[in-house]
Amino acid sequence: MQLQDVCELIIDCEHKTAPTQETGYPSIRTPNIGRGRFILDGVNRVSKETYSLWTKRAVPLPGDLIMAREAPVGNVAMIPEGLHPCLGQRTLLIRPDRAKVEPSFLNYFLNGPHVQGLIHSKTNGATVAHLNMKDVRTMDLPPLPPLPIQQRIAGILSAYDELIENSQRRIKILESMARALYREWFVHFRFPGHENHSRVASPLGEIPQGWEAIAFTEIADVLSGGTPKTSTPEYWDGEIPFFTPRDAPDCFYVEDADKHVTELGLSKCASQLYPPDTVFITARGTVGKVALPSVPMAMNQSCYALRGKSGISQRFLFLMTLQQVEYLKTNTGGSTFDTIVVDTFRRMQIAKPPHDLIAAFTRNVDAMFEQVNTLQRQTQNLRRTRDLLLPRLLSGQIDLDAADSIESLATA
Repeated sequence: MQLQDVCELIIDCEHKTAPTQETGYPSIRTPNIGRGRFILDGVNRVSKETYSLWTKRAVPLPGDLIMAREAPVGNVAMIPEGLHPCLGQRTLLIRPDRAKVEPSFLNYFLNGPHVQGLIHSKTNGATVAHLNMKDVRTMDLPPLPPLPIQQRIAGILSAYDELIENSQRRIKILESMARALYREWFVHFRFPGHENHSRVASPLGEIPQGWEAIAFTEIADVLSGGTPKTSTPEYWDGEIPFFTPRDAPDCFYVEDADKHVTELGLSKCASQLYPPDTVFITARGTVGKVALPSVPMAMNQSCYALRGKSGISQRFLFLMTLQQVEYLKTNTGGSTFDTIVVDTFRRMQIAKPPHDLIAAFTRNVDAMFEQVNTLQRQTQNLRRTRDLLLPRLLSGQIDLDAADSIESLATA
């Protein structure tokens, strides 16, 4: 059975570019397609006229799937109710035949490890891997279970997704609270007792009396990373997560990395094994992503590790670095690519508050950071469990008639 046998249509994007605007219809490009869901932060939007032009062959409907043909090749997400997207560059639209396949099941199925393996085996391109339309349409699929079984499997897996989404919402709220408290105290200078502190002139403008305008490197050490030789197998596939810009998350904590090194590999590169809550910032490629490792990690030379000096807590330093990201991104060096260099941190002036105020602030945000870390670990475990369930449910390793306990766990 081929993918086209269970679909009403599979079409690609015919159009290349159009003027974008702040409001309007989302134009889904490959970065907007996650594994099973859309990432709409920063999505390009187009006018009604462009939307009408780009959807002449088919208007994308709820339950349709959009697949990335390149970077990240093979990612698939299902259009939810209320979203009216059009296809952006290097994407394709898949409309399931609902008499043969449940759309949400097909979404999980195409994102599952077996089909993803098939997809990646069919990619072409010396520089950037991409999928040809013919290969997508004629992709051989394993036999699908009957529709009632598909619906039951999709229901079990979607219960996990609901838990994951709830945790992510809570994470976003907690992160927003921590960032808002930092701005209130250290940007707007409305910290407890601020009424008793007059303002004094400084190179940064007026700051509270008792604060100092100093270089960032006076409050933090800027440490480097490095990569062991990739041609030496003994250095790789160990137990130590190896952070690179590709691992930078869209949240505070990074739980793991795509690559891992051995103890021997770590000893053969310039990176230390950095402890949890070290501030990582990406300096090349994707510039200015900031993260806290939740476990000890090494990192490559495209990142810096920031370690607070005496009296400077890591969580205060993390939020300060987030606040300074725009400065860092607009003051990069490098003749060809934007790069944050150590001198960028030396030139960056910050307003340093007294240590007792930093300590009081840290006590206020510690619980928020701990909850975020806990929720992210739970989310990671839920994703891992969900991804393990699909092949087991399909293979019959888990009896659907006895799967009530799985559903109750997911909806608890």
